[in-house]
Amino acid sequence: MLSRNPRRRNKINAILTTIFIIFALYFFFFADSKSARVSVPKKDDLRQHSSHPVAQASPSQRPPQSQQTIHKAMVMASVKSDNTSWLFELFPDWHKSIYMVDDMSAKLTVPRNKGRESMAYLTYIIDNYDNLPDLILFIHPQRYQWHNDDPYYDGVPMLSNFQVPYLEEQGYVNLRCAWTLGCPSEIHPFSDTHREDVHAGEYFKNGFMELFPGVEVPDSVGVSCCAQFGVTRTKIRERPRSDYQRFRKWLLETPLPDDLSGRIMEYSWHMIFGKGPVHCPTAQECYCKVFGLCDLSCPGQGACAGRYILPPYSSLPQGWPYIGWKGQQQDPSFGLPEV
Repeated sequence: MLSRNPRRRNKINAILTTIFIIFALYFFFFADSKSARVSVPKKDDLRQHSSHPVAQASPSQRPPQSQQTIHKAMVMASVKSDNTSWLFELFPDWHKSIYMVDDMSAKLTVPRNKGRESMAYLTYIIDNYDNLPDLILFIHPQRYQWHNDDPYYDGVPMLSNFQVPYLEEQGYVNLRCAWTLGCPSEIHPFSDTHREDVHAGEYFKNGFMELFPGVEVPDSVGVSCCAQFGVTRTKIRERPRSDYQRFRKWLLETPLPDDLSGRIMEYSWHMIFGKGPVHCPTAQECYCKVFGLCDLSCPGQGACAGRYILPPYSSLPQGWPYIGWKGQQQDPSFGLPEV
């Protein structure tokens, strides 16, 4: 029973109030502080468990993303009048780099239109040396051209039949098997005089010494024309970029005109990529390994029946292959065209 004495009752109330205030202060300061300590994880815990890191790595600290290398590419020197749509329509799985040698404002162009296709080829190698495709075909842009190794000089069957594994094995492969022109021995640097069918003969010796300083000039040079070939990234990079820069510098500075400088390069590519001065595999071996045509009749080393004859003119007739050399109708589905 509570005391009826007011003074005593007030004293008891004061004591209870004091106790209540002490407990309230305890929970306010100590319990809240404990809760705060529990809810804040350590830095190590953040690193191990948090899905939102405290700080993102700067771009310079992140590991570089690997660039995807192109597997197969085609490179060609072209002029604005060339129609290269056939390559995009029929060979979509090949990356294309088409250099417009007569348009200095084009996305892909060359320092100077000199040396025929060689200027574009060298520019491509120099500009892409650090990120080259696995394998590259260096070709001319026209579908029908007299130097295509096909009965109707058609680039489509030539490229369709090309044996990629053989290029991967060899490192360098010429896209022409017929020995006409270039094989078995087209240029004799020490004895050639000017010949209209070779042009570069009498100039080749000096050109070779400038392109390959310190290398002995060969007695003879032979390779099937006409500067269309395949090469792998590995083979290209057996030489430093500076070699290709030197070759292009020679093209830019030589006083020789376009046709002569281009012809010297044409008969040098196989040596640049590791073949001997005379590189003339038999036509039978070449057609089989390069194009998978292994059932041909090949009476001589440099030709196989029904494959190639040298045309009478370098420009094909308008309407080719359905219109022949003499304006006659012809069927491009069988044999050699009538000459």
